[in-house]
Amino acid sequence: MTFPAPARDLAVLVTRVAVGLIFFAHGWQKLFTNGIDGTAAFFDQEGVPAASAAAWVVAVVELAGGAALILGLAVPVAGLLLLVDMIGAFAFVHAGAGLFVDQGGYELVLALGAAALLLAVVGAGRFSVDHLLAGRRRTARSAGA
Repeated sequence: MTFPAPARDLAVLVTRVAVGLIFFAHGWQKLFTNGIDGTAAFFDQEGVPAASAAAWVVAVVELAGGAALILGLAVPVAGLLLLVDMIGAFAFVHAGAGLFVDQGGYELVLALGAAALLLAVVGAGRFSVDHLLAGRRRTARSAGA
């Protein structure tokens, strides 16, 4: 079964916004709720190398990457950065705890990483800043030709 383009673009929009909100909230939590010092202390306890630097990188990637997904801006880049973030979360924090999130497991990390990968590959869709900018670039090239 193939869905028409507007339905695909709407599905990408809903997915981008939902996944972006989750990443944005987690970045906000690391940066402002727990604070970088609290996040770095947790990372250090979990054995994350360079915990303070990693806390900053992860907080910014999740906050800015989440915002980028919501807006549909630089989605392939944001998706890949968020995928790398989730690989780190899996490797350093969740892998040894099994699948289920209520036991500290990796199910949320797996779902978010897979969604980030999919968005990196399929792009932002028609309802996005990326699409708007691509249309402007095409128009400018056409006008210059």
